[in-house]
This record gives sequence, C-alpha cells and structure tokens, in this order.
Amino acid sequence: MEIVRIDRRGEARSSEGVELLVWGIDIEGERFVEQARAQNISLSGALLTGLNAVLRSGDVVGILYSGQKARFRVVWVRYNGVAGPVQVAVHRIEPDLCPWRELLPTSEESFQSNVRD
Repeated sequence: MEIVRIDRRGEARSSEGVELLVWGIDIEGERFVEQARAQNISLSGALLTGLNAVLRSGDVVGILYSGQKARFRVVWVRYNGVAGPVQVAVHRIEPDLCPWRELLPTSEESFQSNVRD
C-alpha cells in the first residue's frame, strides 16, 4: 500500500535551502544572533534548521536574507536531543515583506508543476 502525502498549503514553495541570519530573544531572555538554514520556503514562512537558541511557539524572531529583513512568529519547535540544534517552523508577520520572494516560483510556474505531477 502506497502512502500519498497531500499538501494542503495553497502557496508555492521551494525546497531549495538558503543560508540566513536569525536573531531574537530566547526563553532565558538572552539575545541571540545565529546563522541557520531555511528549507521549504514560501511567501509566508519556512522551516529553519541548525539553530541552537531555545525558542517556543509564539516567539518573534528576525530574519535577514540577501539584505532583506522580516519578522517571523515561531509556529512550532522540534528539539534534536538535550542541547543539539533545533528545527523551527516560522510564519511571516504582516506587513513585513518576504525576504526570499525572488527564489519562489511564480503562480504560473507553480500551476504548471502541479499539472505535470
């Protein structure tokens, strides 16, 4: 039996990973600035990997990519061990613009991709 994964998100996404800078305040109230990698990027969010800062859902972080800044709210956090790096799903806060929008397929390209699949 083959399991088919259905993606209910309506936005175009790119699986391309990008290096970026993340800053904010961790759960201890300490400021942090770290390099991380964003994957599964869309206009409204991304999955961040490689962070060492301890965050929780609802926290706000800043992201700098290619000279563009935006604020994002933490949606969920997945810890990899006691003191290892974490995965963080983030959602962009309006009215900030998406810093990686030029990497995303246009709606036409996204439609053509879905038709072929």
